[in-house]
Amino acid sequence: MKKFSYTLGLTTALLVMGHMAHAADLRIGLQDDADTLDPDQSRTFVGRIVYASMCDKLVDITPELKIIPALATGWKWSDDGKTLSMELRKGVTFQDGEKFDAEAVKYNIERSQTLPESRRKSEVKSIASVEVTGPYSVAFHLKGPDATLLAQLADRAGMMVAPDVAKKEGAKFGLNPVCVGPYKFKLRVPQDKIVLVKDPNYYDAKDYHFDSVTFMPIPDTTVRLANLRAGDLDLIERVAATDISSAKADPKLRVASATSLGYQGVTFNVGNGPQSKNPFGQDARLREAFSLALDRSAINNVVFNGTFAPGNQPFPPTSKWFDKDFPVPARDVAKAKELLKQAGDVHPELTVQVTNNPVQMQLMQVIQSMEADAGIKVKIVAKEFATLLKDQTTGNFQASQIGWSGRVDPDGNLYGFVVTGAGLNDGHYSNPKVDALMNKARTSTDDAVRKASYDAAQAILLKDLPIVYLYHPVWFWAMSKKLEGFTPYADGMIRLKGVKFAG
Repeated sequence: MKKFSYTLGLTTALLVMGHMAHAADLRIGLQDDADTLDPDQSRTFVGRIVYASMCDKLVDITPELKIIPALATGWKWSDDGKTLSMELRKGVTFQDGEKFDAEAVKYNIERSQTLPESRRKSEVKSIASVEVTGPYSVAFHLKGPDATLLAQLADRAGMMVAPDVAKKEGAKFGLNPVCVGPYKFKLRVPQDKIVLVKDPNYYDAKDYHFDSVTFMPIPDTTVRLANLRAGDLDLIERVAATDISSAKADPKLRVASATSLGYQGVTFNVGNGPQSKNPFGQDARLREAFSLALDRSAINNVVFNGTFAPGNQPFPPTSKWFDKDFPVPARDVAKAKELLKQAGDVHPELTVQVTNNPVQMQLMQVIQSMEADAGIKVKIVAKEFATLLKDQTTGNFQASQIGWSGRVDPDGNLYGFVVTGAGLNDGHYSNPKVDALMNKARTSTDDAVRKASYDAAQAILLKDLPIVYLYHPVWFWAMSKKLEGFTPYADGMIRLKGVKFAG
């Protein structure tokens, strides 16, 4: 009898220990795999989700989209708007023990500006120089006023990487990244997992409650939800709209949501290499026909159960930046056919690449059917997300179904995609008038002046159509009811401060 009691007690203890060990690891299901884990080089949405646990920024945002202190504890603008001075948090170290200070900030901004592979160049181009004004204070001297700079520093341009490691690794920094953040990089298995472990030396470590965080890319939304229900995941992002009701009805799950700042659309290659030399890349009339063949409301209802917002601009119709002079167009197949006739190609063909998840594939199949009604033959090519991005960058595409998660400042939804030479302008669209208007919008802190510039740029862009916008998503997360403290943000990020398992 005593032996049985001892064995039972030992078994119970082992089960408790096993539960505690499991509870210390948070497992998050992502829709895609991240690209390189270098804030200067990366561009994926899921990469930003990983960074939210690994790489702190100079400033951050609240759920209400207010910019707040992070690694910078305070800031002020000069009277002429050409100098931004910041005070930095003291007693902070990078995850390898290197000190975080003003010199580190100076290095990071200059790296964003000069690293050949950097995608942040257009985001910090207004900074003429960074002056170290004290051990923990810096001044950003600008070429001219830049109303977007604080918002840029609330994202990847403001993420601080360890200078010593970055200097040593160069473009390979993303293979073993080192930042300031609550969790530090441990390992990565491409297309399988990214594992972070808690940094006990993080300045705010007491508010982070997991020993490790494991991110697992699972493109199939149904499989991702099934893994959550089975207990193999604790939290998943981008629950399919068709699964929301089912997830809400599950007594073991909780669903959270927030309206996105971003959009989904189709980007056309209009000037990036030989693949741009196709009818749609060379004639805006065909791109307009493509847009007119779409029934955006039907797309929202069929693919997303009516939960998203149809759109034709980088800002949703509810945004103050939306240009009401150009409402979301109704479908007009007859006009689309007339435009094709004017262009001399009544049965054009277009190859559109799309990421290989079921929702985006269904979206493209609906679009394919709509375009066929106008005489446009769409060929769909499904690709793994990292491959799709690589092919966009190199110009190996005619059109790409892709979106953007959105930014607090309107500049972040537009500038990088349409200004000549900007880091996210994969289609190589170029229009000097648009460039001038977008740069003018950056130099004013008056919203009315900025709105006028954006509206004028939109009037051109909605004629040239380098991007055909489709809709504006709503972010949906599902999680185990054992998880508490999660706050949804409009930027779609997963912030783990205060998040923990109940009990």
